[in-house]
Amino acid sequence: MNPDVARIVEEIPPPTGVRPKDWTQVESRLGTVLPADYKQLVDIYGGGVFDDTIWLLEPDCANIHYDLLTKNKNRPGELESLWESGEPNPAELHEEGSKLVAWAVTENGEYLFWLAHPGWQPGDWTIMINEGRGPEWESHPMSCSEFLRSILLTGGVESDIFFDMPFEEHDFRASADFL
Repeated sequence: MNPDVARIVEEIPPPTGVRPKDWTQVESRLGTVLPADYKQLVDIYGGGVFDDTIWLLEPDCANIHYDLLTKNKNRPGELESLWESGEPNPAELHEEGSKLVAWAVTENGEYLFWLAHPGWQPGDWTIMINEGRGPEWESHPMSCSEFLRSILLTGGVESDIFFDMPFEEHDFRASADFL
């Protein structure tokens, strides 16, 4: 198990009864291979919310607001419209072939993406966060599990978006609990 995933599991108990995904099928539908640590998180926790703040997107989630495939179908076009209307896009996206892949969201409208560069392995992708209802972006050169461990548990990530984290108490609530 990825060491950051293991640390998260130690501190935040996962729900029971989560079924692993057919990642070959998911990645085929999404059109990209996903990072191994993300797949471990989803296979252990399923989709849901960490500390009432960060919603881990899950493929084929019954609640479309937290479905990995739905978010990645709709969000690129929404961003393109914003950028065409004059909102600045991150310089990191100017490399030809770079793309954003959403993996988490917040209730405030923030999106957490992987920045996928051509030729990079999924485990090397950078985390990009777009503030809710605004043009600001943050970049964190780390995996999603390292980011979650740092933002949720250690405070090892400086973020203007998640400025009030980590919290003293931690929990995870499955998306299925919100249907």
